[in-house]
Amino acid sequence: MSRHVAVIGAGIVGVSTGIWLRRAGCEVTLVDRGSPGSGTSHGNAGILAACAMVPVTTPGLLRKAPGMLMNRDFPLFLRWPYLPRLLPWLRGYLAKANDADTRRIARDLAPIVADSVEQHRSLCADLGLGHWVTDSDYCFAYRSRADFEAEAYVWELRRAAGFVPEIITGGAVRDYEPALGPEIGAVAVMKQHGYIRSPGGYVQALARAFEEMGGKIIQAEVRDVDLTGGQVSAVLTDQGRLECDDLVIATGVWSKPLMRKLGIKVPLESERGYHVVFEGAEGGPSRPFMIASGKFVATPMEQGLRCAGIVEFGGLKAGPSRAPFDLLRRQVKKAFPQLQARNEIEWMGHRPAPTDSLPLIGEVGQSRVFTAFGHHHIGLTGGPKTGRLVAGLIAGQGINTDLAPYHPQRFS
Repeated sequence: MSRHVAVIGAGIVGVSTGIWLRRAGCEVTLVDRGSPGSGTSHGNAGILAACAMVPVTTPGLLRKAPGMLMNRDFPLFLRWPYLPRLLPWLRGYLAKANDADTRRIARDLAPIVADSVEQHRSLCADLGLGHWVTDSDYCFAYRSRADFEAEAYVWELRRAAGFVPEIITGGAVRDYEPALGPEIGAVAVMKQHGYIRSPGGYVQALARAFEEMGGKIIQAEVRDVDLTGGQVSAVLTDQGRLECDDLVIATGVWSKPLMRKLGIKVPLESERGYHVVFEGAEGGPSRPFMIASGKFVATPMEQGLRCAGIVEFGGLKAGPSRAPFDLLRRQVKKAFPQLQARNEIEWMGHRPAPTDSLPLIGEVGQSRVFTAFGHHHIGLTGGPKTGRLVAGLIAGQGINTDLAPYHPQRFS
């Protein structure tokens, strides 16, 4: 196709979009103020979480939230000075914590995440990068069978999407994973999942492959979008003007101000996430584990064991807080008491969280501006599928997924 597409954002979503657009024959330029894979796409837990279609906003969250905030051992934090700015978003977010909305969101997230491993393999198929995708079980660790059963509502929604766990209890837990501590008494094992051993390195490798396919990457900060006659004609950056026929906004939580320039106010907040990498770790798990009591994921990676999770609300400007790191370390010690490491690396980043927990995927009116952001916890999981869908829209290919739930103007 003789079209030039500008893609803002060089994380997993943007790079995936660029690769699929190049396969369709489009000229593509990726624009990012940082290097590819250096933001949220670097700092995630690395899981291709095909069963992750259930939102955080399940029934009862509104009642439980105050107690969660006051509990120093619960992985939810708030920088209180930020609360007045957070309140409008928070009201919309908590309003979805009911049965009808939860079931609707889970149903609508499933097409984006359920075939994650296959989508990553399709993305890598002819690029020689298939070794980055590791097949594995994805395990949910609980203190007891009763704690697992207490989450019956969530597991019912996963089963409805075709994901049925194998339950291991008692002494068989340590047979399955010797690294787990005595506090873990039950494990729900999800088969046919996968993970990436170095998410940042993976996206960087994809970006290099994109350039080898003829794509261009420029490091610049986008300041505005030029709409001529209601359609995009250029992106204005601190490095100059970039002419384009189509534009894809795929820059996570930083997409919000760009959408405002298009006259659309998106209820999007940063959900600040934390991780600690235990370099050269010994005594850690041999496969990814979600530790239910601490709401964090432990993933064996090239660098060591990465433990990622925690939810903190505090905006984009404030630096990392100490308490989330301290809690994460306490929870890791309980789950994996034999863990030893030669060094520890801390990281904090920003997950893009819309009030309805659904990404924004599609065209803004008839502007030739397309959105591909707002993936909350599932950016790595759903990035390749999202990129494929958006590239298909731009290239005029048939789309066999109903995109109505992800419409970028649904909040208008």
